[in-house]
Amino acid sequence: MTMVPSLTPVPQPPTPRLAVVCDLAEENWPSMDLVADTLVGGLKTNGLGLQVSRIRPTFRPRVKRIPGGGRLAFNADRLIHRMRDYPRYLRGRAQEFDLFHIADHSYAHLVHELPAVRAGVFCHDLDTFRCLLDPVADPRPFWFRRMTRRILTGMQKAAVVFYTTNTIRAQIENYGLIDSARLVQAPYGVAHEFTPDESEAPALPAAIAEGPFLLHVGSCIPRKRVDVLLEVMTQLRGEFPELRFFQVGGEFSESQLAQITQYSLNDVVIQLPRQDHQTIAALYRRAALVVMPSEAEGFGIPVIEGLACGAVVVASDIPVFREVGGDSLVYCPVGEVDAWSAGIREQLHQPETSPSLGSRLARAAEFTWANHARIIAAEYEKIL
Repeated sequence: MTMVPSLTPVPQPPTPRLAVVCDLAEENWPSMDLVADTLVGGLKTNGLGLQVSRIRPTFRPRVKRIPGGGRLAFNADRLIHRMRDYPRYLRGRAQEFDLFHIADHSYAHLVHELPAVRAGVFCHDLDTFRCLLDPVADPRPFWFRRMTRRILTGMQKAAVVFYTTNTIRAQIENYGLIDSARLVQAPYGVAHEFTPDESEAPALPAAIAEGPFLLHVGSCIPRKRVDVLLEVMTQLRGEFPELRFFQVGGEFSESQLAQITQYSLNDVVIQLPRQDHQTIAALYRRAALVVMPSEAEGFGIPVIEGLACGAVVVASDIPVFREVGGDSLVYCPVGEVDAWSAGIREQLHQPETSPSLGSRLARAAEFTWANHARIIAAEYEKIL
């Protein structure tokens, strides 16, 4: 008698549920929002075997509601939400997910609320931990160091810690922060809007007119060394009277505003608020030079975004930029205003000395968000 094989379908295991734990929206940290949002999009659209959810609690001001609280009150609210409300929120939702990805290492204290063996953290740089790693250079009160220690120990508990560049990996290993076996490199990528194609360029902000300009994209925190660019503009404005400097997405500090006033740069230094990708791409394409004078970075997304748009990028000669940009960048010594002025002057007078357009585009093409998402998805599959 011939046996007929059973046609009963084999039950398939449920799709693993990954929570991408994001910064509070009110933090308004564009780079951290970018990496979280792009990861969620990449995991959802590329069929990488994970059911992905972006999660963050609602920000409910408490201290800020007090009249006259100002920035200090907002920062107090941030602290309350980060260290008390967010942990409570995550504890309440932990059973909904199989895996957890902390998109920003400065939120790594949240690992303490999760099954650490199923949690990962993306470590973008070590700035958050400077008060512990170099307390002389970054002195902080006891309560701040204790809070930072909790963030660090949370990251140290995670099953996997992602990083962008070998420069960051070397720093993590040199300080003995994380076992090397748990470190996984996942470089950033370039969004599809960043191309040299101007066929669909949007209307630029009204402040943009004809004439050459230097472009800096990102924040104005001290390590970005925006002060160097203001000094450079002071030195070059006589030689290049039409040259302007556009800073996009940051907020000038009091000392930077004082520089602008002191050197009478108000008419040539213009700060634009955060822009969408299409507008930033158009700015990269229009800029005479994209400038990145940072003294420290974890990666430097504007470097590859600028290259992808065909821009000439002048950057500080630091290891991370050498690693990311290779021979496609123009380098200047960190913080040396005269050298930066000379380097920018040469590029403006002799653009033929710049790295070739082909090399700039080829370098940027090495970095994709699709590869970034694949690496992260593969590591969470290993965890399961």
